[in-house]
Amino acid sequence: MMLEKIFMRRYRDKEVTAQIREKYGVFASIVGVICNVFLSVSKILVGGLVGSVAIVADGFNNLSDASSAVVSLVGIKLSSKPADKEHPFGHGRYEYIAALIVAFLILEVAITCFKDGAQRIVDGGELQFSWISIILLAGSMLLKFWLSFFYRRIAKKVDSQVCMATSKDAMGDVFITGAALVSMVIFKIFDLDIDGWVGCGVSIMIFIAGIDVAKDTIEPLIGEAIPRELYDLVTGKVEAYDGVVGSHDLLVHSYGHNKRMASIHVEFDENLGMRKIHEIVEKIEEDILRDLGMCLVIHADPVNPNDEEAAKLRELMTQLCHEYEPESTIHDFRIMRGEEKTLLVFDVVVPYSVSDMSKRVLALELENALRKQNNNIDCRITVENSYISD
Repeated sequence: MMLEKIFMRRYRDKEVTAQIREKYGVFASIVGVICNVFLSVSKILVGGLVGSVAIVADGFNNLSDASSAVVSLVGIKLSSKPADKEHPFGHGRYEYIAALIVAFLILEVAITCFKDGAQRIVDGGELQFSWISIILLAGSMLLKFWLSFFYRRIAKKVDSQVCMATSKDAMGDVFITGAALVSMVIFKIFDLDIDGWVGCGVSIMIFIAGIDVAKDTIEPLIGEAIPRELYDLVTGKVEAYDGVVGSHDLLVHSYGHNKRMASIHVEFDENLGMRKIHEIVEKIEEDILRDLGMCLVIHADPVNPNDEEAAKLRELMTQLCHEYEPESTIHDFRIMRGEEKTLLVFDVVVPYSVSDMSKRVLALELENALRKQNNNIDCRITVENSYISD
């Protein structure tokens, strides 16, 4: 883009360092402040002249967007601070907090605008048609459409949560401003003043946009499921090493952009020995940190891939699990042989739609079905949910 070429000297760099990411965030915030302040002042003045609550509401929405850009700027600057003694994982979550503040600003504007629109419906008023308002609203839609594209491009380039939230907000403003434009056109053609109703409609759309932004921001703060793409990427890399039989229970915690802590259970061939398994674990952790920027902690589970009896029992239990819950999977399968009886220990992963009661019933059904097959085998089954998002 032209603005990037002018103001961002290293805009062609494919590798996005922390310094470049910070500069892009500051650049995007400054552009957002300038555009939204211009639109806000213009709409509030014109809306006041023509007596349009919808246009004034849209103007205050733009003022909120300008405030959001300032908050984004502060959030990005704070999130770029390096790790220190008190915050060993860095300050990346400041960006999530900034995006949450943006959401609250949007919601506050929505409530205020709804009250103004409702007051207009009750008290009435005199709307005046003006071609300058039509031109202003049409130009505002074009500018907001460009601003949404601008934010989205930067968000994808530097993986910014707050820039993506602002892009969605800007695209919502395109439709909001369009609603105000429609009310002016209807007044001109049919002499019908629906400005108060449109103002309420605009405020509801603003409120919904604020809820969406808040939801997208709160999820990484409280902890969210692992995206399937990330799960497949990490487990694919881990399971590619010699000696690794399988993996499960991958947990990922995000502390901001490219600041992730993770743990995973990895099944190793027990015949390798503890020293060799430890060497492989260290190699995997070093490679994942280098390639993905992820600090991975590995819990080693020794298994015997050449145990034919264990393989047959695992296949049998997998079939039984699928009979009761088709989407279930088995992992951490171990066989412990005693003098009188054999103990099977394994975990069953089921969808979140399966209730706690159904989990207990599933475990009992599997135990009973296995005893019918072989009365000398006992089970210790843990039924749990997956950490992967759909």
